[in-house]
Amino acid sequence: MPMNRRDLLGAAAATAAVSSLPRFTFAAEDLSAIYAEIGRRHDEAVKRLQDWVRRPAIAAENRDMSAGCDTMARLARDAGFQSVQRIETTGHPGVFAALDAGASRTVGLYFMYDVKQADPAEWSSPPFEAALVDKPGFGKVIVGRGAVNQKGPESAFLAALHAIRGAGKKPPVNLVLVAEGEEEIGSPHFAEVVRRPDVSAALAKTTGVFMPSASQDPDGSVTVSLGAKGVVELELVSSGAKWGRGPKKDVHSANRARLDSPAFHLVQALATLVTADGDPAIDGLAAAAKPPSPEQKAMLDAAAARLDEATAKRMLSADRWIHDASWREALERLCFSPTVNIQGLVGGYMGPGGKTMLPNKAVAKLDLRLVPDMTFGGAIAALKSHLAKRGFGDIEVNVSGGYGPTQTSGDAPLIRAQMTVYRRAGLDPFLWPRNAGSYPGYVFTGDPLKLPSGHHGLGHGSGAHAPDEYYVIESSNPKVSGYDGAVRSFVDYLYELAAVR
Repeated sequence: MPMNRRDLLGAAAATAAVSSLPRFTFAAEDLSAIYAEIGRRHDEAVKRLQDWVRRPAIAAENRDMSAGCDTMARLARDAGFQSVQRIETTGHPGVFAALDAGASRTVGLYFMYDVKQADPAEWSSPPFEAALVDKPGFGKVIVGRGAVNQKGPESAFLAALHAIRGAGKKPPVNLVLVAEGEEEIGSPHFAEVVRRPDVSAALAKTTGVFMPSASQDPDGSVTVSLGAKGVVELELVSSGAKWGRGPKKDVHSANRARLDSPAFHLVQALATLVTADGDPAIDGLAAAAKPPSPEQKAMLDAAAARLDEATAKRMLSADRWIHDASWREALERLCFSPTVNIQGLVGGYMGPGGKTMLPNKAVAKLDLRLVPDMTFGGAIAALKSHLAKRGFGDIEVNVSGGYGPTQTSGDAPLIRAQMTVYRRAGLDPFLWPRNAGSYPGYVFTGDPLKLPSGHHGLGHGSGAHAPDEYYVIESSNPKVSGYDGAVRSFVDYLYELAAVR
């Protein structure tokens, strides 16, 4: 199922095992010494990844963020970046690094060093132990929070730089790296990093920006995505104090007969945000949403023919699509439909037994997914106006993060290089209009940079944001690359980026 690194559908796009990948040589340089170096450095590269997973940085909990940033900076220096700066923001810090290889072309990189929260009770292996375990159907995998989202692929890219240098060579392109520690809370301050004059000037010299990814799925297909949905993360808070009705503190539930309920007030407001069938009903929210173009419809037609619907449903533990849609319609909705989703509802007593109390406050955590040409600011304004119009203007709208959608042309050198690398490996990639998940590529694809942006990399992992997140290290699946294959895919991509016109 075509998805991004956020693993929204439980897997990424697929390919063949590294053992079956042909060893091709670029005209400019023999890569055999680099390939050999990857194998020699396997153990140190895996240990580097394990050490990284064992150092969590969790923005949502404000946990070890300064140390996480320092670790990211050290990893960049160790990989050969000559200039590495910690960039302070009004939130958590970022990293700006540059590697000057004396090349004629420069490529941008986007990294994140933060990870999602993890409840150890839900994991078969401790989430920050980075254990190597045998996983049936895949082989040896590393289990840990951040294993695939995103430290595994990022560490594989850094391992590619170590291998190039270890082989006595220089990277074929110059590199500009920007990294943040707030991706998992909606990147609220990442624009402060990218829009610093020195950072923006360096990125403007690149041919585009890509994020290392584990882009393989067990079934053998490989997808190259041309964009991502935007997202708004927020809380809606209903309180007796702000509403002016109901209690200003929790009281006995017998008083419900004479007092209004802030919790029901929130539920009633939430019910206005979607239709009875679950589609967004916020006034004006989707007014700017663009339907698929003929070219994008053709991509969806090809995807519907090549991708297996039963596999997708099994990965999602689902039996039916919304509206009982067909497979083709479900794919189009995935790429082109904005959404309003309740992540969680919190209010009152949730312990054992009952407490017969009337809560004074209730909170809903929501995310809205945006498609071109919707905007982050426009979505927030539409939501606030909608609530006010229906008598819910007292409900607080607390936005925690988010950004707009992205779109990149399939003709961009960044994308054509991916297609070439995969085809040289004997794969049959196809273009996909847009990931249904989100990442802050808008800072690259939007004004003022207007750069292509995407994801690249072999390897497989799953469980992002969920228990037992994993990343394949030594593959037993003939259709999935192990860690060394992922590293090699980044070497190949850098050389193709240097050559593509």
